[in-house]
Amino acid sequence: MPYLMAGFPTVEDSRRIGEACVAAGADLLELGVPYADPLADGPVIHAAATAALEGGATLPAVLDVARALASRAPLVLMCYANMVFAPGADAFVERLADAGACGVIVPDLPLEESAELRDACDARGLALVPLVAPTTTPQRLAAIGRAARGFLYTVSLVGTTGERDSVQESLAAAIARARASTEVPVAVGFGISTPEHARQAADAGADGVIVGTRLVRAAGEGDDAAAAVSSVVGELAAGLARAR
Repeated sequence: MPYLMAGFPTVEDSRRIGEACVAAGADLLELGVPYADPLADGPVIHAAATAALEGGATLPAVLDVARALASRAPLVLMCYANMVFAPGADAFVERLADAGACGVIVPDLPLEESAELRDACDARGLALVPLVAPTTTPQRLAAIGRAARGFLYTVSLVGTTGERDSVQESLAAAIARARASTEVPVAVGFGISTPEHARQAADAGADGVIVGTRLVRAAGEGDDAAAAVSSVVGELAAGLARAR
């Protein structure tokens, strides 16, 4: 499940990158909406968001990219709560649905404040995908798992997005813990950046593997962003094919 930053390196590049990801084996796309203060993201994705905003990547432009890609693969948007509630949850979800998105991830939206958006998503057939972390308490994990739609985004480590040298030794336990809390699939993200990491996550029981920083970094390197990202996605897909 590749993550790409809408508008990076350019709006048109991000559309081409999404198409290349699908051609290289992606099953689902996560499209990030650039935001000035992305608290869940490390320096690579933060820098990409800044560049996208400076390049004029507005929400309407992002939704145009979503619309172009949603016909090729299921697509979820990742954004921050201010973008949702400034226009109102119902209006925001209607725009996502009209663009063909199948879900939304809002990392700074706590469970206690999520009912309005979840109801709006349910009414339009979209999934509000929640996140859980290694520090999530058992009681809170159970509540989030019950409320999950689409899949449960399981953060593999404590910290922000970014590449790591290895996956956490506790990953299998984190996946098992998440799976016991919910009836939806469990996807793992944060720190997954190599084919070996992807294989290990799948072997540990993940239904999906989310890769972001490695792909965003590839998009910023070289003259052909789509080709660079496609190459990495192909390697990751090959790694997953070797999973037990």
